Amino acid sequence: MTALPAAPSPAASLPATALTVRDAAARLDVTPRTLKYYEELGIVVPVRSEGGYRLYEQADLDRLARVLRMRSLGFSLPVITAMLQQPVEAPTEGGRPRLSNASLKALRETLTEQLGTLDTRVAQVRRELKEAALLQAQLRRDLDYVERRLAGEPVEEALEQRRKERPAP
Repeated sequence: MTALPAAPSPAASLPATALTVRDAAARLDVTPRTLKYYEELGIVVPVRSEGGYRLYEQADLDRLARVLRMRSLGFSLPVITAMLQQPVEAPTEGGRPRLSNASLKALRETLTEQLGTLDTRVAQVRRELKEAALLQAQLRRDLDYVERRLAGEPVEEALEQRRKERPAP
């Protein structure tokens, strides 16, 4: 009785540069479901293996990394999707496809809006950092007071030192 040949694993039929959903998700630090959702939105369209497995090539990973950076900065998926799906003109002989003037104008508007959103976010982060620095300074003063008290310094002296270190309003 001869044994049946083992079925080829899905990875055996993959190009060396392509990644499966699981591997691509791990590389991007997202769930496989996130990648499938981005595919449903048309953000990325991975090729399929003969067995129907999604295969993510480097261009897909680069595009997804950009989307994830934009998401982390607060941009919505509809805005990201619109920007990534601008129609292109047919390439000139030996050239690359180019965005049409209408697409460039729409893209300029989208990018201007995104830049405004990002400027607002940067200002917010700067305010939060300033507040965090003030809190950090206060906590350092509190810790210094506690350390002085634990070292046996009398309350009055520790409080006097604390008053001297208080920042001006």
